[in-house]
Amino acid sequence: MMYGKIAAVAASIFAAMIMTGCAAHNAGITKGEAFPQMYEEDPRSIVVLPAMNESSDAEAKDYYATTIEMPIAQTGYYVFPMEMVSDILKQEGVYDTELLYSLPADKFYDYFGADVVMFTRIKKWDVMYAVVASSLTVTIASEAVSTKTNEKLWEYEGSVTVDLTSNSGGGGLAGLLIQAIGTAINTAAADYVEYAHVANARLLFALPAGPYHPAHQTDQGVVIRKH
Repeated sequence: MMYGKIAAVAASIFAAMIMTGCAAHNAGITKGEAFPQMYEEDPRSIVVLPAMNESSDAEAKDYYATTIEMPIAQTGYYVFPMEMVSDILKQEGVYDTELLYSLPADKFYDYFGADVVMFTRIKKWDVMYAVVASSLTVTIASEAVSTKTNEKLWEYEGSVTVDLTSNSGGGGLAGLLIQAIGTAINTAAADYVEYAHVANARLLFALPAGPYHPAHQTDQGVVIRKH
């Protein structure tokens, strides 16, 4: 089962690379063309807000929270620890995600001294199940807003769809039953966090490298998929 999960994640990442290459060939845009203000303002620090969950999975927000901090840091930015962010927001009396997303970006400079605030919406975190077939779709949309100008510097969307259908079983009713059981097991055992990592990889590939990354201010020519 573990090897199957690893293979599925690897296949998804490989598919993401192929999709990125195809998009670059067919309808690409460079990071410099898409996000010139991000390069001009050149932020160093990012505060990531708790995600707005618009999916049908009540636990999606908690799954996602474990996957975003490290990849942004690896892209070259200082990321305020999410536990600290949560504590400070509670001290300020801001508990509700809806309220957070209605605040002007400059308030987060007051709270944290951050250069950029990142708003994230979980658009999909859905399992489609049809007895002998199932799939998991994770779609995450983010935008980075300057806390100095309240201007949007960057926005992108990352998505991954994973086929969880079992290929076990032969023909006839017995084969269909075996396949249905295998699909149910795959669905129950799906590691949603791993697939969130894949979606984030697609999302953050489009983020210009920060000041703590070797590609800082030199990746304007990297081609990404248009939205």
